[in-house]
Amino acid sequence: MNLLLDTHIFLWQLADDPKLSLETSALIENPIHQKYLSIVSLWEIELKRNIGKLSITQPLATLLPAEIIILQLKLEHIAYIKELPFHHRDPFDRMIIAQSIVEDFILVTDDDVFKKYDATIWQG
Repeated sequence: MNLLLDTHIFLWQLADDPKLSLETSALIENPIHQKYLSIVSLWEIELKRNIGKLSITQPLATLLPAEIIILQLKLEHIAYIKELPFHHRDPFDRMIIAQSIVEDFILVTDDDVFKKYDATIWQG
Protein backbone atom coordinates (compact mmCIF):
# COMPACT_ATOMS: atom_id res chain seq x y z
CA MET A 1 0.00 0.00 0.00
CA ASN A 2 1.01 3.60 -0.58
CA LEU A 3 0.53 5.59 2.61
CA LEU A 4 0.46 9.37 2.72
CA LEU A 5 1.15 10.45 6.29
CA ASP A 6 -0.65 13.49 7.60
CA THR A 7 1.74 15.94 9.24
CA HIS A 8 0.73 15.18 12.83
CA ILE A 9 0.93 11.41 12.22
CA PHE A 10 4.47 11.82 10.90
CA LEU A 11 5.46 13.90 13.94
CA TRP A 12 3.80 11.47 16.38
CA GLN A 13 5.62 8.55 14.76
CA LEU A 14 8.97 10.34 15.02
CA ALA A 15 8.38 11.23 18.67
CA ASP A 16 6.93 7.83 19.60
CA ASP A 17 3.93 9.81 20.87
CA PRO A 18 1.32 7.75 22.76
CA LYS A 19 -1.43 9.58 20.81
CA LEU A 20 -0.47 7.36 17.85
CA SER A 21 -2.22 4.02 18.15
CA LEU A 22 -0.13 0.86 18.14
CA GLU A 23 -2.09 -0.30 15.10
CA THR A 24 -1.24 2.83 13.12
CA SER A 25 2.39 2.72 14.21
CA ALA A 26 2.63 -0.92 13.09
CA LEU A 27 1.09 0.00 9.72
CA ILE A 28 3.68 2.74 9.22
CA GLU A 29 6.58 0.56 10.34
CA ASN A 30 5.56 -2.34 8.09
CA PRO A 31 8.25 -2.48 5.37
CA ILE A 32 5.82 -3.70 2.70
CA HIS A 33 4.17 -0.27 2.59
CA GLN A 34 5.56 2.76 0.78
CA LYS A 35 5.48 5.76 3.12
CA TYR A 36 5.03 9.24 1.66
CA LEU A 37 5.12 12.66 3.25
CA SER A 38 3.88 15.65 1.31
CA ILE A 39 6.30 18.48 0.66
CA VAL A 40 3.41 20.54 2.06
CA SER A 41 3.92 18.84 5.43
CA LEU A 42 7.54 19.94 5.47
CA TRP A 43 6.43 23.48 4.69
CA GLU A 44 3.88 23.28 7.53
CA ILE A 45 6.50 21.95 9.97
CA GLU A 46 8.96 24.69 9.08
CA LEU A 47 6.29 27.39 9.34
CA LYS A 48 5.16 26.13 12.76
CA ARG A 49 8.77 26.02 13.96
CA ASN A 50 9.30 29.60 12.84
CA ILE A 51 6.26 30.86 14.76
CA GLY A 52 7.07 28.82 17.88
CA LYS A 53 4.31 26.17 17.63
CA LEU A 54 6.83 23.32 17.23
CA SER A 55 9.99 22.86 19.24
CA ILE A 56 11.76 20.54 16.80
CA THR A 57 15.35 21.69 16.43
CA GLN A 58 16.57 19.09 13.93
CA PRO A 59 17.13 20.34 10.38
CA LEU A 60 14.51 19.04 7.94
CA ALA A 61 17.13 17.11 6.00
CA THR A 62 17.97 14.99 9.05
CA LEU A 63 14.42 14.79 10.36
CA LEU A 64 13.25 12.43 7.62
CA PRO A 65 13.80 8.69 8.00
CA ALA A 66 15.30 7.09 4.88
CA GLU A 67 12.12 5.13 4.13
CA ILE A 68 9.98 8.26 3.78
CA ILE A 69 9.43 9.40 0.20
CA ILE A 70 8.70 13.09 -0.31
CA LEU A 71 5.58 13.62 -2.41
CA GLN A 72 6.20 16.72 -4.49
CA LEU A 73 3.42 19.06 -5.55
CA LYS A 74 2.08 18.50 -9.03
CA LEU A 75 -0.19 20.66 -11.13
CA GLU A 76 -2.85 17.93 -10.87
CA HIS A 77 -2.82 18.21 -7.07
CA ILE A 78 -3.29 21.96 -7.19
CA ALA A 79 -6.01 21.73 -9.83
CA TYR A 80 -7.94 19.19 -7.74
CA ILE A 81 -8.38 21.71 -4.91
CA LYS A 82 -11.35 23.22 -6.78
CA GLU A 83 -13.12 19.84 -6.48
CA LEU A 84 -12.87 19.74 -2.69
CA PRO A 85 -15.80 20.90 -0.58
CA PHE A 86 -14.92 23.27 2.27
CA HIS A 87 -15.15 20.83 5.18
CA HIS A 88 -11.68 22.02 6.11
CA ARG A 89 -10.28 25.53 5.72
CA ASP A 90 -6.68 24.63 6.54
CA PRO A 91 -4.74 24.99 3.26
CA PHE A 92 -2.11 22.41 4.26
CA ASP A 93 -4.76 19.80 5.04
CA ARG A 94 -6.70 20.55 1.86
CA MET A 95 -3.60 20.05 -0.28
CA ILE A 96 -2.68 16.80 1.49
CA ILE A 97 -6.24 15.55 0.93
CA ALA A 98 -6.08 16.52 -2.74
CA GLN A 99 -2.74 14.75 -3.14
CA SER A 100 -4.07 11.57 -1.55
CA ILE A 101 -7.08 11.53 -3.86
CA VAL A 102 -5.16 12.31 -7.06
CA GLU A 103 -2.44 9.76 -6.27
CA ASP A 104 -4.95 7.20 -4.90
CA PHE A 105 -2.91 6.86 -1.70
CA ILE A 106 -4.27 5.89 1.70
CA LEU A 107 -4.21 8.99 3.88
CA VAL A 108 -3.11 8.18 7.42
CA THR A 109 -4.60 10.74 9.78
CA ASP A 110 -6.28 11.15 13.14
CA ASP A 111 -8.39 14.09 11.93
CA ASP A 112 -12.08 13.10 11.82
CA VAL A 113 -12.92 15.89 9.35
CA PHE A 114 -10.89 14.09 6.68
CA LYS A 115 -13.58 11.37 6.57
CA LYS A 116 -15.94 13.87 4.94
CA TYR A 117 -13.83 13.87 1.77
CA ASP A 118 -13.75 11.33 -1.03
CA ALA A 119 -10.37 10.04 0.11
CA THR A 120 -9.28 6.64 1.36
CA ILE A 121 -8.59 7.25 5.05
CA TRP A 122 -6.78 5.14 7.62
CA GLN A 123 -7.65 5.96 11.18
CA GLY A 124 -6.33 3.50 13.72
